[in-house]
Amino acid sequence: MSANITVVPSAPVDSEQIPRAGSLRTLVEKLSRRDSIPTLEELDGLLAEVELTADDLRPYRSFKAGNYARHRVFRNQHVELLVLCWRPGQRTPIHDHNGSHGAVRVCEGVMWETIFEQDDESRLRYKSARQWLAGGVTGAEVPDIHQLGNPDISGQDMVTLHLYAPPLGVLNTYKVGSAEVGRYSLDQFIDGAGI
Repeated sequence: MSANITVVPSAPVDSEQIPRAGSLRTLVEKLSRRDSIPTLEELDGLLAEVELTADDLRPYRSFKAGNYARHRVFRNQHVELLVLCWRPGQRTPIHDHNGSHGAVRVCEGVMWETIFEQDDESRLRYKSARQWLAGGVTGAEVPDIHQLGNPDISGQDMVTLHLYAPPLGVLNTYKVGSAEVGRYSLDQFIDGAGI
């Protein structure tokens, strides 16, 4: 006895509507469902597992001549996700995250990270430096002080994905050899809206 099998074609599926597992859109959906501030380890894990494509980054991939460009992808009360675009030689001021912790993933290019510490008199001094290649993820805990940048000698643009918890507000800035602490407001430097 043979069975009759009827194949019913499914409705066409718009692939743009279904986020890829591990895509930027999937990451944003995960972040939007959070009901608490994630730990630094969770931030590192989220950035390490995201599978970014050129299409994911395209809406946020624009550069400035004078300073790196900051593009907001997503923000709520618990987290903030940004794409930063850097020309060779562009870097952050030396800063801490003023109560937030954060993770960075290098998407394109080479990132130099310089780490600082305060001496017994609260003067800032150099501690160490690291280089991060595409795919690398690094994190900064409270009260870490660092500087990120695209080295002059790289000869290429750099794109990085940043995830902060809670969202950044005003950062503390520092100068080597000084105990002076400045303030740096980031909201004035956001260049775009998110997903």
